Amino acid sequence: MTDRALVVVRAGALTTVQDRGRPGHAHLGVPRSGALDGPAAALVNRLVGNPPGAAVLETTLDGCALRPRAPVTIAVGGAPCPVRVDGRPVAWAAPVRVPADALLEVGAPTRGVRGYVAVSGGIAVEPVLGSRSTDLLSGLGPPALTNGTVLPLGRPGAPHARVDVAPQPAPPAELILRVTVGPRDDWFTPAALRVLTTRAYRVSPAANRIGLRTEGPVLERAVGGELPSEGMVLGAVQVPPDGRPVVFLADHPTTGGYPVIAVVHPSDLPAAAQAAPGTPIRFVRMSDRAGR
Repeated sequence: MTDRALVVVRAGALTTVQDRGRPGHAHLGVPRSGALDGPAAALVNRLVGNPPGAAVLETTLDGCALRPRAPVTIAVGGAPCPVRVDGRPVAWAAPVRVPADALLEVGAPTRGVRGYVAVSGGIAVEPVLGSRSTDLLSGLGPPALTNGTVLPLGRPGAPHARVDVAPQPAPPAELILRVTVGPRDDWFTPAALRVLTTRAYRVSPAANRIGLRTEGPVLERAVGGELPSEGMVLGAVQVPPDGRPVVFLADHPTTGGYPVIAVVHPSDLPAAAQAAPGTPIRFVRMSDRAGR
């Protein structure tokens, strides 16, 4: 067959369709979703000639294998990994021509967690609320890929970028997250704030697209009980009853009842997408709220 489609031969641990997500719908209870490592997704799109917001595939931990039904240009970025076409090694972080019916294999990352696969023309599944992103929390968008899934592709636009290899940040050996304290820091003891910003944490194996869970010292509460549900934002550092902070990522709920001790600076969140379990985390205090 020569139609513009992509067949999923091996879906891997978790491969989803992602674009820039659905910001602006939190008042409807809809998470923003979208690629966790936005700069990596935008770069692979540029490498194949797509607009920055075109839908790509986001892989987790062990890559995937794909077979295009028509000739396509692909680029794989994000976490460094081996890439092969019909068993032959090809470049990572560079545009690669893949013939019709050839097998594209995206291997497990050598460092980091999430890979991004852009295909010329973009993944053309039906958009929901203006986005093609898979949202694991709400169930909006296409389901996570399974073996045998057939994904439609759009028509190629601009020529692909003429570069051999594009520079990308390395996955973090230590994750530095700058935070602004609040809005519920008064629910914690002064000692808890010092612990958050001076003690070491690690990425938990339970981290996912909803939140980066941590292992480390417990944050002591000054106020008991729980809050009425209130709005949550991307990067909110929520503290559940076990006292260990959780950083909200793209599929986070739009409301929550656990207090938010701080909020991570948005530009630090893409690195969180690539922080493997066990990666050290440091929360660095930026500034207090106005008037504190």
